[in-house]
This record gives sequence, structure tokens and C-alpha cells, in this order.
Amino acid sequence: MIQEFKSEMLTAFEMTDLGEMSYFLGMEISQSQKGIFICQRKYAYEILKIFSMENSKPIGTPLCQILKLCKDDKSDKVDVGIYRSLIGCLLYLTSTRLDLTFAASLLSRFMNSPSVTHFQAAKRVLRYLRGSMDHGIMFKKVDKMELIGYTDSYWVGSIDDMRSTYGFFLYNWVCPGLSRYCVMESGCVASLYYARLRNLKWA
Repeated sequence: MIQEFKSEMLTAFEMTDLGEMSYFLGMEISQSQKGIFICQRKYAYEILKIFSMENSKPIGTPLCQILKLCKDDKSDKVDVGIYRSLIGCLLYLTSTRLDLTFAASLLSRFMNSPSVTHFQAAKRVLRYLRGSMDHGIMFKKVDKMELIGYTDSYWVGSIDDMRSTYGFFLYNWVCPGLSRYCVMESGCVASLYYARLRNLKWA
């Protein structure tokens, strides 16, 4: 089927067959019998070099679990352009690094007036990236399609508006999502229950 389609395209358009895709828009693509693996290893290393973090000490998590960020944290302000550039790089990395989605989303809320605290949190993400540059997405070859979903919730994660954040992921659809909501839950368990209901709506 693929060869037939390629022959028709070569007949209709002037084009060259470059073989299997291995690199596209900063994404490295590796194809094998097991499936297709996509990562942004080179792009991640370039980000580390730009922000002088290529020799930083790796860390196991992108964010500090007990840290609660807010817009007005009383710490000194940092250069808006540099902070926005860093967050933009992290957001582009989420194309293949779903483990960075929440951190990038959270830190992007402070792009209008970033502080030293926000910038330090962003640099922590780079330290996590330093130790996980080989991570990516593996599209495995399977004989049976099975829909599997995961969800989690960050109860009242935003101090500024007291909103919770929920995230979900549906396998086979490769459908990640992250959203904030303002339902006033009675606790963390209620927040998780709400997140799972939202995930079921997508499924």
C-alpha cells in the first residue's frame, strides 16, 4: 500500500524518496520492529547549553513537591525575555516529553512578571532534563488495540485563584491533557474523583 501511494505521488509531483524519517523539526525518530521511538535529545542538549546548564547536577523530579508558586512572591524580578525563552523551549519539548507538561504549564503562568523563585523553579526543570535527555515516546507495535487511561490531580495547586489542576493520558490515542478547574472540592480524594470523571468523558 505504501509503495503504491509513493509511486502515485512521484508521478504527480516532483519529489525525492529520502527513505525512513529519522529527524523532523527537532525530533529524532527511530523505527524498528518493536515500534517507533521519538525523542528530542539534541534539542534538549541545545537548551541546556543556551542556559549554561549542560554541566548541572541532575535531579530526579522536575518540580519540588512542597513548593507552591504564586504571582506575587515578594522575591526580585528577573528578565522577562530570558524567562519566556526558557518556558517556550520547555513547552516545545512537551511534544515528546509528556513528563514535562505539568511543570511547563505551571511555570508559563508567570511569564508576565517572573521572579527569582519562578526562574529557579524553571532551572530545576533543566536539571531534571539533564538526567533524562534520552526519554521520549515509544509507539509500540501491538496486535490488539486496548484503550488504557491514567489520570491525576493536584488539589488547590494554584495559590492565586485556589484552582486545582488535573491531568490525563489515554494510550493508543496518545491523547495527553492538562487543565485547571474551579470546582470547590472537599479534599484531595474528591479532586482525584473529579479528574477521573473528566478522563472518562474523553474516553
